[in-house]
Amino acid sequence: MIQPAPAPAAGAVSWQRNLAVLWFAEFTAIFGFSFAFPFLPLYLRDLGVHDQSQLAFWSGLAGGASGFALAVTSPIWGGIADRYGRKSMLIRAMVGGGITVGLMGFARGPIDLVVLRFLQGATSGTVAAATALVATGTPRQRVGWALGILSSSIATAGAVGPALGGVISSYLNNLHILFTAGGGLLLVSTLPVLLLVQEPPFERRSANAQPALQVLRAAQPGTVIAVAVLLIAQALLQMSFSAFQPLVALRLLVHAGSDVNTITGITFGAIGLASAVAAVVYSGAARRYGYLTVSISTAVLMGLAEVTAGAVAGFAYGALQPAVSSMIGLESPAVVQARVFGLAASATALGFGLGPVLGGAAAAETSLTVGLTIAAVLALAVAILLAVRGREPAR
Repeated sequence: MIQPAPAPAAGAVSWQRNLAVLWFAEFTAIFGFSFAFPFLPLYLRDLGVHDQSQLAFWSGLAGGASGFALAVTSPIWGGIADRYGRKSMLIRAMVGGGITVGLMGFARGPIDLVVLRFLQGATSGTVAAATALVATGTPRQRVGWALGILSSSIATAGAVGPALGGVISSYLNNLHILFTAGGGLLLVSTLPVLLLVQEPPFERRSANAQPALQVLRAAQPGTVIAVAVLLIAQALLQMSFSAFQPLVALRLLVHAGSDVNTITGITFGAIGLASAVAAVVYSGAARRYGYLTVSISTAVLMGLAEVTAGAVAGFAYGALQPAVSSMIGLESPAVVQARVFGLAASATALGFGLGPVLGGAAAAETSLTVGLTIAAVLALAVAILLAVRGREPAR
């Protein structure tokens, strides 16, 4: 049985205001993450891992640990959000991420770092929580645009965070402080959510509500298959991009020389800036050509760019990720959106967990070029999957 949430006063909840506040909050949160995480391979070197093969192995393990934990916990958090609300889940994710990221600054070795990354994945997940909050409270015809704007905050923070982190760590010659400061920024990001975000009205799931699969089956024909295809695409695209990122850092470590911190930060800043631009402009192309066409085209571009030009790969990812998220939101009935986005977060996290491990293992056993080629093949697999089994959602 579905119980409607208590209706707020007329005009009390503004989806535009919520989007603006969530943009700022997610920018702050992702800034905290990206301030430190592009430097994981360099941090592991400071923690005593110097052999190139071992560095690739531990970079993959540390990079993937949070993804595996997030893959397990995301559906659980999504179910809780459908029952008790999305705002509380976003606050939980920011606090959990802040504590665990801050503690990484006190890691004594690679095992400490991997364990804390696992705990961070189990307790955080700000993007999924914010996405569900925006998708639920935004008029259907504006969902794609709103999620693109939200993605732009993530990508912009992903551009500014590494660049500033690289300069600061190079100046202070201390990577530990990046994690401590990043955790503090995540905790600060809870304030605008607590004080300014209003939970939009939504149909609360009662204890005996219909399972999500049953609700999807009762929607328009083919919805279950359409959502399943999008979840697989979500996993593959994240696997590709998360395999690509640490390999870029490892390549810079080999070729950049003594100023590797600054160069790594600038490189990841350029990738993030390209993603931010794409996240804003993609919705215009999606309205004109369709979400499916944009997704297939950018997946091909991403695959080609991962073995050639890093910033272009960032641009492709910046359009592809919100396009797939928008299709998931448009395909899912409102009553199960948080649960479906929880599954999407789980798929994303699984890709985030497998990607660095797969890329790191390939680089450790063969070469960085082979690892980057695997990342590119995964992106091209997204294009093939969507071309063969994807469908354009009703708008």
